[in-house]
Amino acid sequence: MFGAQDGRMELRIFTEPQQGATYDTLLSVAKATEDLGFGAFFRSDHYLHMGSVDGLPGPTDAWITLAGLARETKRIRLGTLMTAATFRLPGVLAIQVAQVDQMSGGRVELGIGAGWFEEEHTAYGIPFPKEKFARLEEQLAIITGLWATEVGRTFDYEGTHYQLSKSPALPKPAQAKVPVLIGGSGAQRTPRLAARYADEFNMPFGSIEESERQFGRVRAAAEQAGRKADELVYSNALVACVGKNDAEVARRAAAIGREVEELKTNGLAGTPDEVVDKMGRYAEIGSRRLYLQILDLDDLDHLELISTAVQSQLG
Repeated sequence: MFGAQDGRMELRIFTEPQQGATYDTLLSVAKATEDLGFGAFFRSDHYLHMGSVDGLPGPTDAWITLAGLARETKRIRLGTLMTAATFRLPGVLAIQVAQVDQMSGGRVELGIGAGWFEEEHTAYGIPFPKEKFARLEEQLAIITGLWATEVGRTFDYEGTHYQLSKSPALPKPAQAKVPVLIGGSGAQRTPRLAARYADEFNMPFGSIEESERQFGRVRAAAEQAGRKADELVYSNALVACVGKNDAEVARRAAAIGREVEELKTNGLAGTPDEVVDKMGRYAEIGSRRLYLQILDLDDLDHLELISTAVQSQLG
């Protein structure tokens, strides 16, 4: 019908564990993701819940979670939307991601952003610097530089925020190139950073019109940086709420505390045919992957319905 370069729109499952999920819950969702034929399991990287939920039993760490899933899955890609650059030093993060990539046999992708949620930093004693974007840019230079350094050579970096001297730049990921995802709606700095470092650009929770504008900015920035715009994959993250009929859609919306019409406006909600139609409109503006934000992690029937009644129509 429509889709990516291989002839279909790829669907990936995206979770928000800070809202309340154990590792075992995430493992169940990841295994269902694999069994049902989705392309990847991604998770957010947050330490504090948002909104009216209690967040119990408490947060799980993104890269510890992915390390566990790396050993308990076989096929699906694993990654973050998005790791906060404020949470980890770049050298440490490069080691963590490379190790998890080795543990998974080369299935890891690094989504990374500047960090924005000040309250979670305050809650767990994490510094929340003013110059977050500049730090993100230096982190990307360091992480990609460490991975690209030949074995036997060392890596040095002299930045405003980070300095590395005679780093052995080890370990190396299993993949020759770990895909890097950058996302956001910023009009200038974000497209420039994506053009320089990203393998994929992700537009989080944006409308078709907003996504088209931002994809255009990123494509223009890539061309200006000397890259072909089509070298990047363009993707969207959108909340999913699918039901066999209107009553099931309403039940699933109520379970996550949302209104059906709002979900239809801002996400992928409705019957399978309605959702496939809207996915097609995202495909028309160049989106080739959709990260389906699943907020009720106990409702595995939801994933099965999306697999059998939505994903099956995308080939």
